[in-house]
Amino acid sequence: MNIFKMKYLLAILCLLFAGILNAQTFTNPLLPSGADPYSYYKDGYYYYTHTTGNRIDLWKTRTLDGLKTAERKTIWKAPAGTPYSKEIWAPEVMFLRGIWYAYFAADDGKNDNHRMYVLENASADPMKGEWVFKGKIADPTDKWAIDGDVIDFKGQLYMIWSGWEGNENGKQEIFMAKLKNPWTVYGQRVKISTPKFDWEKIGDLGGGAHVDVNEGPQFLVHGDKIFIIYSASGCWTDFYALGMLSASAKSNLLDPKSWTKSEKPVFQQSPKDGVYAPGHNSFFKSPDGKEDWILYHANDKPGQGCGGFRSPRAQKFSWNADGTPNFGMPVKPGESLASPSNNK
Repeated sequence: MNIFKMKYLLAILCLLFAGILNAQTFTNPLLPSGADPYSYYKDGYYYYTHTTGNRIDLWKTRTLDGLKTAERKTIWKAPAGTPYSKEIWAPEVMFLRGIWYAYFAADDGKNDNHRMYVLENASADPMKGEWVFKGKIADPTDKWAIDGDVIDFKGQLYMIWSGWEGNENGKQEIFMAKLKNPWTVYGQRVKISTPKFDWEKIGDLGGGAHVDVNEGPQFLVHGDKIFIIYSASGCWTDFYALGMLSASAKSNLLDPKSWTKSEKPVFQQSPKDGVYAPGHNSFFKSPDGKEDWILYHANDKPGQGCGGFRSPRAQKFSWNADGTPNFGMPVKPGESLASPSNNK
């Protein structure tokens, strides 16, 4: 075989090998269990968190399928006897303005006392260095608050969360405020969403008690629009689903009139595919930045509620002609999916 044929053969083999690498697949769920999943992609790694209860664990992996065997570290454990020692919910670890931050909700064992808190880590790798407790992050009303998400939008930091108007449970609504820095609210909170439609109001607590729920809000920016995707109805019901608020990227985000609510859920259960109560999502880009992905938790069977059955799943989504996201339907567990694109 002459040298030209050898080079040609090697080139073909390289292309085939590259094709094999780029054809990696995974299946849902990503882990056997894990509620309120959040992922941040940076420098070739997914940094993943979910609710663990009394601490914050962080996973580091190059692939979604690798989450099962990924490096895992407890980056912070709640000190006993503090207002934030128990019921640590929905942590989010993200990179803002050159520094890593972790946002989470916690209380002292009494749900009425849930508030949001912040950790900071100046290390380039969030699995290393020291996570410093920055304190509570709250607006002047200092009311019940969970499920915070933060965005740096056009040079301004904003935070959204699920909260109560007053001091008693009965309705969870979505509030927004500007931030002075990643750990300090600037100004008053503004209510931008309250449960309005029937599909946002499913979930009796028993004894005549009822809770209307908007929670787990997440920012999503696309073109000239900004969206907030949130979870609606009780997480203990099979009808837990995602709703959507949309606004012009040029509008005043703190004006409730800037936001339009979708009249129907944008992502909901699929009994025929064995997916129930999909919700509490987050978003991430593929490694090459060309694909948009949604990460969420769901149950495999009806009636499994808010317990340990919820497991994290991911799937790619597209965009409609009007610029709104099209999440499709939840993918059946065990179905082979192409991994996020890495064709740089």
